[in-house]
Amino acid sequence: MRNVVEGILISFFLLFNCNSAFAFDFAPEVNDLAPYFQLEGFNKNIPTKKIWELNDFQGKWLVMYFYPKDFTAGCTLEAKGFSELKKDFSKYNAEIVGISADNQDSHDSFCSEKSINYTLLSDTDGIISDRYGSWIPPFSDRNTFLISPDGKISYRWISVLPINHAKEVLNVLKKKI
Repeated sequence: MRNVVEGILISFFLLFNCNSAFAFDFAPEVNDLAPYFQLEGFNKNIPTKKIWELNDFQGKWLVMYFYPKDFTAGCTLEAKGFSELKKDFSKYNAEIVGISADNQDSHDSFCSEKSINYTLLSDTDGIISDRYGSWIPPFSDRNTFLISPDGKISYRWISVLPINHAKEVLNVLKKKI
């Protein structure tokens, strides 16, 4: 009887008192092939391009980050951080892509108003976010993936804090090259 009670107590503890060490992580692992994507998006520097896919970045490093919503404080902070360092990322043959559930019109406004100088993609149904373990309906979770020129996950950040995140990603990229 004692073993049954202990088992129930341990199960209860694990189910209801999980910390991040026990949390489930469905994101691709380092060295996995990056899941394919094809999404509509917006880039003010390439206004005629409407569809982006993983193959567009073949031969380059890709910083792909998922974020909850355009115009929110944390998302704006993160987006502007990447914009400010875009030239530094370019020096290392790296492109930056942000993905959220917002539509293209929202991305257009966000890029224009906040001076975002890279591609934002629309994953309105969360399918791609889910493939990257980044979907908490109805939003994308704040995860970032560094994808190598050969299409593999080289590094990942799960549930990141937006402050100084772009600098952290750039520092890891520098070490990978």
